[in-house]
Amino acid sequence: MNEAHQVLIRNLNEQSRLEQEDVAEIGTFQCAVRNFEPNEDFIHQGEKPEFAALVVTGMVARYHLLSSGRRQYLSFHLPGDLPDAQGLFIEKMDHALCAIGPASVGFIPHRELLRAFRRRPNLGIAFWRETLLDAAIFREAITNNSARPMPVRMAHLFCELFYRSRGSALNRGNRCKVPISLVQLGETLGMGIATVNRTLRELRATGTVDFRDGDLTIVKWRDLQRLGDFSPDYLHMKRHR
Repeated sequence: MNEAHQVLIRNLNEQSRLEQEDVAEIGTFQCAVRNFEPNEDFIHQGEKPEFAALVVTGMVARYHLLSSGRRQYLSFHLPGDLPDAQGLFIEKMDHALCAIGPASVGFIPHRELLRAFRRRPNLGIAFWRETLLDAAIFREAITNNSARPMPVRMAHLFCELFYRSRGSALNRGNRCKVPISLVQLGETLGMGIATVNRTLRELRATGTVDFRDGDLTIVKWRDLQRLGDFSPDYLHMKRHR
């Protein structure tokens, strides 16, 4: 069993009770791991999916490519995430996935997953639950980008990324790596670059958070939560014992 298998098992165990037989089944998956450079695509919008992607290291992003060539970033994914699990059941990808910073991604053939779900229905339920949690993050992002003022919008995203990073033991004290550019931050939150810079200055002035060169530093967590109107309930991050 390699690192990719272990990362997947750890992530699924956060939300589901995996039996020993489920773990053994995951250990049989073929999972070819590839390394990607920052901003390199590994799933293209419009292609027919044959593999499920598993984030092994680094961070990846899901985005829509607009006819103008601009991107709308929809979500960010950490090690253990399956950002395109829904590709098992659709004929054509309606979004793209790219690395955000250097990342390694494992590719599991759909045919293996579907065969495993027939043998181990509990494993299929665990994967299905992951797609439901993904949808919950989508719903929150829609609310965030359409109903909150700019500073609240950005503070909320920073809270989400830090909270998820902490849950995956990826942060360093009050800091975590978020290797997104200011342009990408704007393409996530629906802001132009001038608005991104102005909003960042406003947040820094509150003394709650700083974001520079891909490093997110949380200075006052509770105050940032209040500022960002952030409750982690929608993330459903609860480990079953």
